[in-house]
Amino acid sequence: MQIIDTHTHLYGNAFLGDIDAVIARAEAEGVGKMYLPAIDSETHEAMLKLESRYPGKCIAMMGLHPCSVKEDYKQELAIIEEWLGKRSFAAVGEIGLDYYWDRNFDKQQIEAFHQQIEWALHYKLPIVIHSRESMEDSITIVREHQKGALGGIFHCFTGTTDQARRIIDAGFYLGIGGVLTYKKSGLPEALVDIPLESMVLETDAPYLPPVPYRGKRNESSYLKYILEKLAEVKGVSTEEVAKITSANAQKIFG
Repeated sequence: MQIIDTHTHLYGNAFLGDIDAVIARAEAEGVGKMYLPAIDSETHEAMLKLESRYPGKCIAMMGLHPCSVKEDYKQELAIIEEWLGKRSFAAVGEIGLDYYWDRNFDKQQIEAFHQQIEWALHYKLPIVIHSRESMEDSITIVREHQKGALGGIFHCFTGTTDQARRIIDAGFYLGIGGVLTYKKSGLPEALVDIPLESMVLETDAPYLPPVPYRGKRNESSYLKYILEKLAEVKGVSTEEVAKITSANAQKIFG
């Protein structure tokens, strides 16, 4: 049974001491591919080195994370634009809006989001969206650009059934991660009537580890716990979830 981690920051400092063991554990659990979302220029080197070290297994995206949109965001965007013109990437990501940590750069985040969507359309790439406390604005912006060619993932989906349906109607998939396993999460109920054909699996490692590892470092091998919980929520086998979500990831990333 092969599964795909569509969102994992394995190049981060949290994995400096044991990345080879982390990758080996993921492979032992059937995780065949691990997609690496970019954050900003300070992390590009580490991300691309990991991709080179594990070709075909660790696959890089390119984009500016909304939490990295600060005073120098235009210089950061110029670096993104340069990279997108130099080589191919799996997606433009992770991009979007974050209204949780800092509201001082909302306008700049929105501008950066629009710009990076346009680059994705130009290069015919999917986008991977970060939408913390900003789901409605993120959906609205995506719909503004959707003229039949835009697609991708709403990473770390934690919204309502109505929001899920509107995201799917806009041509996007839902990234389902460790939050699904949390006791106080309303996500299982929100997903009961949402088809698996609109979901992909992700860990967001080292963040948001699933139960039973909540409070510890997350890693791609823990994707199996999300898979198992989603199978329980949907009332199907783990094999069915693996098959459908992996096919969805292949459709998105090619």
